Amino acid sequence: MRTLSRLLTLLFMLIALAGCSAGKLLDITTSSGGALVTRNIAYGADKRQTLDVYVPKNVRAAPVAIFFYGGTWQNGDKATYAFVASALAAKGIVTIVPDYRLYPAVRYPAFVQDGAAVVRWSRDHARTYGGDPDKIFVIGHSAGAYIAAMLALDRQWLNREKLNPQRALKGFVGISGPYDFLPFDDKTVADIFSPARTPEATQPVNQVRSGNPSVLLLHGQSDDVVYPSNSIALAKKLRAVGSQVDVKLYPGVGHIGIIGAMGSPLRFIAPTLNDTANFILGRPDKNGF
Repeated sequence: MRTLSRLLTLLFMLIALAGCSAGKLLDITTSSGGALVTRNIAYGADKRQTLDVYVPKNVRAAPVAIFFYGGTWQNGDKATYAFVASALAAKGIVTIVPDYRLYPAVRYPAFVQDGAAVVRWSRDHARTYGGDPDKIFVIGHSAGAYIAAMLALDRQWLNREKLNPQRALKGFVGISGPYDFLPFDDKTVADIFSPARTPEATQPVNQVRSGNPSVLLLHGQSDDVVYPSNSIALAKKLRAVGSQVDVKLYPGVGHIGIIGAMGSPLRFIAPTLNDTANFILGRPDKNGF
């Protein structure tokens, strides 16, 4: 499976070089179930502070998922991840994909603050799009999982948006996220987080306390970009304070394959979509892709 995952990653890289991005290809082949998409809604004044909303057909008071993409807090575009939003919308989940400010234009904590502003916007507008403002989930992959984790665990960010952190979020899904990555071995990452009062304050594992929302952590066992030890360490801290957390480690799955598996052609790699959707919809844990 690991070899196949690498071959598929190489295939999508070749497609991208030929003029069609891997994300675009996954978007084309991933059904949205007829979801209505509203694009480029501003949630702030900066040009990067916009979001897209994917609304399933015939929904009312549906759960809402906010998906933050990765990119080492340095790159990314919400359009690339339409396949993730389409897959979740096809499951009956109102899905929001925001852009957020990136380094070097900004440093920590600007991208976390943007995430909090998106939660504020989602609470205020959920009903307009058929969503339930009391059933908001944050999801993230890689650096996006970091943003989602900080929103779920470090209460100052939602407090600044005048939200009750213990009520604003129903749950958090972290996909291959960095939660415990000190020391900053990478010079650029060290610069990104240089404004923090202490490095320890930037780590999700150090923000765990009782009263957190429910948590699902997904990680590929073959991830050599963000090691699975990040999810294991966070789960240990959460369990120590009595929080509800489930960890799923996918054998032979790497850092890119786990999120690519949200798209229709790659769902055989890992059950990322079903595990995420079942968690949000409150369904019993199921095996299968």
